[in-house]
Amino acid sequence: MNLYLAVILVILIGEYILNLIVERLNLGCVSEVLPEEFEGYYDAAKYKKAQNYLREKTNFFLVKDTIFTLIIIIFILAGGFNFIDSLARNFNFGPILTGLIFAGIVILASQLLSMPLSAYHTFVLEAKYGFNKTTVKTFILDILKSWLLMIVIGGLSFSAVLWFFARTGNWAWIYCWGGITLFQLFLTFIAPVVILPMFNKFIPLEDGELKEAIEGYADSRNFKLKGIFKIDASRRSTKSNAFFTGFGKYRRIALFDTLIEKHTVDELVSVLAHEIGHYKKKHIIQGMVISIITTGFMFFILSFFINNPGLFTAFKMEQISIYASLLFFGFLYSPISMIFSLMSTILSRKNEYEADDYAVSTYNKAEAFILALKKLSVDNLANLTPHPLKVFLEYSHPPVLKRIEAIRKIELPISTSS
Repeated sequence: MNLYLAVILVILIGEYILNLIVERLNLGCVSEVLPEEFEGYYDAAKYKKAQNYLREKTNFFLVKDTIFTLIIIIFILAGGFNFIDSLARNFNFGPILTGLIFAGIVILASQLLSMPLSAYHTFVLEAKYGFNKTTVKTFILDILKSWLLMIVIGGLSFSAVLWFFARTGNWAWIYCWGGITLFQLFLTFIAPVVILPMFNKFIPLEDGELKEAIEGYADSRNFKLKGIFKIDASRRSTKSNAFFTGFGKYRRIALFDTLIEKHTVDELVSVLAHEIGHYKKKHIIQGMVISIITTGFMFFILSFFINNPGLFTAFKMEQISIYASLLFFGFLYSPISMIFSLMSTILSRKNEYEADDYAVSTYNKAEAFILALKKLSVDNLANLTPHPLKVFLEYSHPPVLKRIEAIRKIELPISTSS
């Protein structure tokens, strides 16, 4: 057997087995006993509902993972990528356009396979537990908009990488690294005003107690804002969230309308203080720097696998190309990507604790923040007792009980008010 093929099969099967083990261990941690911290917030019926939601969601994920793993392995062994390459080459275009057609067919096939499962998740699973508000029209429009963005953004990025590797020789990986980094930074600035409004309406938050409280806190922390917006998340789901977008004077606060409906002013400001904490603690810049470094490392490693004959033999390809090299490299890079992801989640959990500390220390309303975390957990049917291995490998945020425990240990500043 081809060495590259053996390695790729080991990676695919190994990742599948790891996911299966982690998810089964996680289900094994489901407890019938409600944690004492949540007594009075979860009634018995809703807590049981949360556990059933976790089981069904996990089983759905495992079925989806099984289907796609089998399809990918069969497709590789049957020479499916060579068939797609032959279709792309029949148009007799240049290498970049041929590469775009090749990648487009692969992505389209993947999207079409995912669509029934995505529809089931949205209209059956999420609806069963009272989350789904998405209409069929919105569901289809979201897919079409995502495809449009994929064609424009993905197409430009992919074309640039193909051009650099075809024209700039041994330094191609550096040019790709620089070009993609600049493009990602550009997207960071335009996303709040161009991309995100394609999916949700950003409505300026009306004047009132909440807006005044947010602006007052932001001013007290010398945190400049371009605007505070409410987004119509309720037309897709009942789940709640809040986030910041943009940088510098383009920074925006975005609040889900579902979040505003379910939380008090103090709770909402506490959540936003946490997000501001990420900025003040330089977590956003830290994340960008790490992303830039790992992207450079990826392109450097990629440069050793461009037009590798052994790799193309593994996929039963009749002709070698740069565009197929990029796709095939992704299979080999997966374990390295997983290691970087693991490091990122470990750092992210540390940063979440720091942002919690900032929120409580500066807004000085620990109980309001704790109550907000509890409400979010209950409303979103969050898993209160995840397995430690699941947390270690995948959780970007610490489990809510760990966060609450840490918040209660924060030493609050002494109030000078009478």
